[in-house]
Order: sequence, then structure tokens, then C-alpha cells
Amino acid sequence: MDLSSFSPRESETSRTSRAGAPRRPMTPNGTPREEADLLLGTALFRQVPPADAAQLIPHLKHRVFAKGDLIFSQGDTDQRMYVIERGRVKLTRESADHRIQLLSISTAGEILGEIPVFDPNGGPRTANAIAMTNGTATASLEHDVLFGWLDDHPRVAVNMLQVLANRMRLNNEHISDLVFMDVPGRLAKTLLDLAKRFGKPTEAGIAVTHGLTQEELAQLVGTSRETVNKALMDFTNRGWIARDGRTIVIFQPGQLIRRAQR
Repeated sequence: MDLSSFSPRESETSRTSRAGAPRRPMTPNGTPREEADLLLGTALFRQVPPADAAQLIPHLKHRVFAKGDLIFSQGDTDQRMYVIERGRVKLTRESADHRIQLLSISTAGEILGEIPVFDPNGGPRTANAIAMTNGTATASLEHDVLFGWLDDHPRVAVNMLQVLANRMRLNNEHISDLVFMDVPGRLAKTLLDLAKRFGKPTEAGIAVTHGLTQEELAQLVGTSRETVNKALMDFTNRGWIARDGRTIVIFQPGQLIRRAQR
């Protein structure tokens, strides 16, 4: 499947008020409150004073995508990063023979595709970003705008280094898991991570609507579909989880924690 054949059905969203439309809450300097909150809610800008973050708001470019649309493609040469306003986005990588590997899932409030911003001469994008839900909305910021702003806000650069260092730490941990953990252990850890990010408490347990096919879940764990299905069946037979389509209900998270630590 060649993802480059997809063309996004996005629509530009205007942030200017129209006559007769309800007025939105504003920050003291006159920018919409929800846009300031969007930036301040991300790890990169969490320590930035609201008035300073508001200087970037006029430069944000907003787009809305349908499920399956490409937000950016592997091989693109743009130099912008994205903040997810709502919805979910999956990052995938395509091999030369068109095999697809799921790399990660991002959700509202998270930064996406920042590598070309911090390494503009490092080459084209190395992954595809695909909307997982209808109405997925993003706000993007260009490299030149961000770095011009950083000249006046050097403290934020330190925050960005911390965020990028955390990404590297997580990548190293993932590599270590692939080497030292067995598949059931990696699956247990993946389910716990999905529950932490997307789970909702119910009377029965923690309902995790992950929206992944079994093949994609296997890619996230780093194994084959058959192997991950066998591990899921084992967890189900033990009474730890139940499966309902693309939702997993976790009955005994403690058992998954112990399995992930074995």
C-alpha cells in the first residue's frame, strides 16, 4: 500500500471572528484563550508565560483532517512542527517494498513532526502522520517563526532540549524492551501505556478504545499478528482483560504490571 497516493481532505479553519458569532474568551493581550491554552498545554511551552506564548498565535496555521488523511508524508521536505488540537494521529514508516510499520500514536496536546524544525538540514521526513479519527485538527508552526521567537525566549530552548531528551530516553527504553523482554511482557507494557493515555474507568474495568487493527497492535509491540493474538488470548483466559473489537477492557492492571516487570 503506497501512502503517497493519498491526498488529504483537509479544510483551513479561520480564526477570525465573524459578525454575529459568539465572542470567545480572550487573553489580556487580545488573543483567543483556547489558542494560548493549546500551546501552554504542550511540554515544550508549559513553562512559558502566557503573554510570551501569545506572540506565536498569529503564526499558527490550522487544518482539519478526515480519518485516513495524511498530515505529512515520509519524504516531505517542509520544516514545520504540529500541535494536535483534537483527535489522534499515528506515525508510520514505509519500507522500499511498501511494508508499513506503526511507530507511535499521538493525541491532543502533543507535539508532532518536530524533527525537521530542530534539524532543518538533516534530510526529508522519515515517517507518515495519518489522522486516526474524523475531525482531527492540528496547528502548525514554521521553523523560521519558532527560531526567531526563540532568540527572545532562550529559556524555552532548554525546555525543548528536555522534551527531546525524554523522547530519546523512551526510544532507548523501547529498544531495550525489544532486546530483553518477551512478547507477553511487551504486550502487557503496551496495554498499560494505552490505558494510561486513552483508558476510561468503567464498572467492569479500564476500557481502552485504541482504534488499532490487530496487525497495528502487533507492530506497536514489535512482533507478528499471530504472536500478539496468542498473548492476548492468554491474558483473556487468565481473566486479566477482555476484547471487544478495537476496545480492550483491563480487569486486572496489577497482573499486567507484574507481567511487564517479569
